[in-house]
Amino acid sequence: MQADGSIAAALSGYSVNLGQFSAAAIDRAGHLATGLPLASFAGKGVVARQVHALVQRLARHGLLEYRLSSPRDEQDLVIIEPQVPEYWPQRAKLGNDDTVVLSRFAYLRRHGNEMVLESPRAGALFRICDPAIAATIAALSRPQKISKFRRHVAFPNLDLLGLLLDSQLLIKLSGKDGDGLRVGEGDGDLVLWDFHDLVFHTRSTEGRHANPVGGTFAYAGVVPPLPAVRPPWPGKKIDLRKFSTPKPISPFAELLRERHSMRDFDDEHPLTLAELAQFLETTARVLSEWKGGANLDGGPEVTYSTRPYPAAGSAYELELYLAISNCEGLARGFYHYDAGGHALAAIDASPQKLQALSAAAKFAMDAPGPPQVLITIAARFGRISWKYSSIAYSLILKDVGALIQTFYLAATDMGLGGCAIGTTNIDLFAKMTKLDFHVESPVGQFALGRVKKPLAAA
Repeated sequence: MQADGSIAAALSGYSVNLGQFSAAAIDRAGHLATGLPLASFAGKGVVARQVHALVQRLARHGLLEYRLSSPRDEQDLVIIEPQVPEYWPQRAKLGNDDTVVLSRFAYLRRHGNEMVLESPRAGALFRICDPAIAATIAALSRPQKISKFRRHVAFPNLDLLGLLLDSQLLIKLSGKDGDGLRVGEGDGDLVLWDFHDLVFHTRSTEGRHANPVGGTFAYAGVVPPLPAVRPPWPGKKIDLRKFSTPKPISPFAELLRERHSMRDFDDEHPLTLAELAQFLETTARVLSEWKGGANLDGGPEVTYSTRPYPAAGSAYELELYLAISNCEGLARGFYHYDAGGHALAAIDASPQKLQALSAAAKFAMDAPGPPQVLITIAARFGRISWKYSSIAYSLILKDVGALIQTFYLAATDMGLGGCAIGTTNIDLFAKMTKLDFHVESPVGQFALGRVKKPLAAA
């Protein structure tokens, strides 16, 4: 209880204010510590509506989990842990004539003494507490008709199957889907994804999982840190210092040495639109376009482009989206950079989401303020995975590294400041662009602006 009569939830030193509720609603909500049946606040009464509102607020902050228990001994059978704020347990409809199969993106792994069923497409993971249920779910690796599956010794009931179906851990097959293999699940863009690539993308970014992200020093008390410089190999050495000069021998070599991350920008003298145009011209503009074959019999003609940075197979799958906070001559907003036309196209994103994007970048950089220009590097995944198997996502990340180094060198050459950012929220980007996260999604970020000059000494 707070002094003003409102209530708050506290976790790990953080507090979330949940608003004011009646004493009866607070009393009923107190049962959340041990478990409150969903049906207990599904009614239309005042208290039920208040508890429902409170629970929804808790859910949006990731403070709820959902339990399926045995009616005999009240032992947990399955615990559902949401991975996205919007998750709410919904049971998709299933009948005896339906056929279901596990998604090809679903995987079952051990976590502690439980098995965890999850998928990069799912908004929640399912902790399987009963080994018999885990074994039954494994049987869904092959398509199962519900009427026959009911005869399984540990049939997990339609409620659980409906929850798994709603979370896209299961898929329902129609007659034309055949055996439920790759082409039978999702749209054409999803077909292009290998399992490991989609898992890597969703688990190495923010937005679709609830794991700790960033510099958590998780193993500080387990193993000592590795040294900054690797201990030299034993044996005879060739000293290269006598072949080197103490000063750079070219402007490019000097540029490489001057490059470093800048996080503190001068908002009284921001970057200008002309400078931003020059920066994008130097680093990312399409220089030429050409066509070529697909190197297979009867394959289609493929279009390619040339740009200032290298890219795997000349695919150039990376797209730039600019969140403008402070740029002279350019209105605050969210823009896509048209690399072919060398133009900016405004995207109708809400001020709240734009603020959230900039605030997350500020936090990730540990900077005193938001970047003047935040460049989100997104990938059109199908552009790479259409050609490359097993290595598609790895190639995309290599391309991101090449582009970020190009950004750094161009910013340094122009007297501007830049800083690569290690994480980004793919779910927020999807809401801002209305693009599915498996179609086009962030794989990197870069902050750009005019650096504050150091104060002159007195």
